Amino acid sequence: MTPEMLRDSYRMMLIIRRFEEAVADMFSQGLIVGTAHFCIGQEASAVGAVSALRPDDMVTSNHRGHGHFLAKGADAPRLMAELSGKATGYARGRGGSQHVADFSLGFLGSHGITAGMIPVATGAALSQKLLGTGRVVLAFFGDGATGQGAFHEAVNIGAAWDLPIIYLCENNLYAMSTSVEESFRVTSVADRASAYGIPGVSVDGNDLLAVHEAVAEAASRARGGEGPTLVEARTYRHCGHSKSDQCEYRTDDEEARWLERDPLNLLAARMLADGVLSEDGLLIIASEVERDIAAAVEFARTSPDPDPATVAEDVFADFDATV
Repeated sequence: MTPEMLRDSYRMMLIIRRFEEAVADMFSQGLIVGTAHFCIGQEASAVGAVSALRPDDMVTSNHRGHGHFLAKGADAPRLMAELSGKATGYARGRGGSQHVADFSLGFLGSHGITAGMIPVATGAALSQKLLGTGRVVLAFFGDGATGQGAFHEAVNIGAAWDLPIIYLCENNLYAMSTSVEESFRVTSVADRASAYGIPGVSVDGNDLLAVHEAVAEAASRARGGEGPTLVEARTYRHCGHSKSDQCEYRTDDEEARWLERDPLNLLAARMLADGVLSEDGLLIIASEVERDIAAAVEFARTSPDPDPATVAEDVFADFDATV
């Protein structure tokens, strides 16, 4: 990664962190309702992976998807408006936190059902192979999704048909409150790749460069017709499963150890040591990001509510029953 890519990646990681913190604050004020699953602490896996793709490549996400969408180029004000249920949001306020998409960015959508988008990503990869576009699909999911039948069925098809797809598991050690130690007999999610005859790679998900390099290699394999790779990014969410989770199943020592490996701090330290960015440069980026997120919050706060007269629009797909 070039110095410019590193600086841009740090900025994007900070945007994701501040965006999520702002969403949490808006929840506390009653400006956003429902639920949300924050990716605070997992920014390096999102940004590192997406930065290794081409702009025309495709991404699918999961219930913890704000960071994936922002990393793929989403507009923070529009996303904040969507979470706020406003008409200016990506789905006109109808999708909320877990159901947003922008096909023009190659972001095929997030989903509230665990492992729900992995088959969709596999189907998209099949279409790209048949069309000969040279595009790659990246599917984000968590460790809990690897226990779902949809995961196994989709990866098996992806492997059997040599589809241009990267299966990326953000292993944050817990599926809601269930630890991977209780649910896996294998020591790593990447070990599951051997069952499908595809490469499995496990990397430090808090290290931007490690994620970037693993995904870049997987994308090159996929684009070259060599099929999928299962990439495991070992990371940790600093918050609970959702906004109401108090994390009573985790120890203070465990949380403290992972906080010491905050991905933002790791990348900042690396750039300072390598002369890629100065302390003043970090402060300038932080100030600009604070301003941009404040503007996103204000955009969402002042945007209009959806018109009740449009409640039935975009709900059903039109089709010709005679076809």
